[in-house]
Amino acid sequence: MTAVCSPIDGVAAALADVPDEGFASGMVGAGLAVVPSAEGVMDVAAPVAGKVMRIMPHALVIMTPENRGVLVHVGIDTVHMKGEGFTVHAAKKDRVEVRDVLITADVAAIRAAGHDPICPVVIMESVAEDIGDVAAPGNPVAMGDPLFLA
Repeated sequence: MTAVCSPIDGVAAALADVPDEGFASGMVGAGLAVVPSAEGVMDVAAPVAGKVMRIMPHALVIMTPENRGVLVHVGIDTVHMKGEGFTVHAAKKDRVEVRDVLITADVAAIRAAGHDPICPVVIMESVAEDIGDVAAPGNPVAMGDPLFLA
């Protein structure tokens, strides 16, 4: 199994606590979320080693060597910000390692736009039984700390 790590500093949260039905219901996949501790600009890092399959200002997908797609979504409904408050530092097909900074996001701008900055981290097309050793919701996590195994 691969350790999927926190892409940001913050507090672990259950997907059920994400204010988005797709994530909260597990429809997008199994995983955890992280509530950012930053109030200003924060770095968003690769949670796994692999190849960037998709990167947008508010989200990214990395394919692991085991062919598992790992999605990091920076905030909820942040697609509507059209890139404002985000800087992308990687490109599709880049090879990345855990803790490589891929996006910088302004948490204050996300909140000012009326969005929740919580960051779901999921294994796409997976179910809860596909992951193990989950970090306890409510506990602090640092960028690069393991969130769960997949």
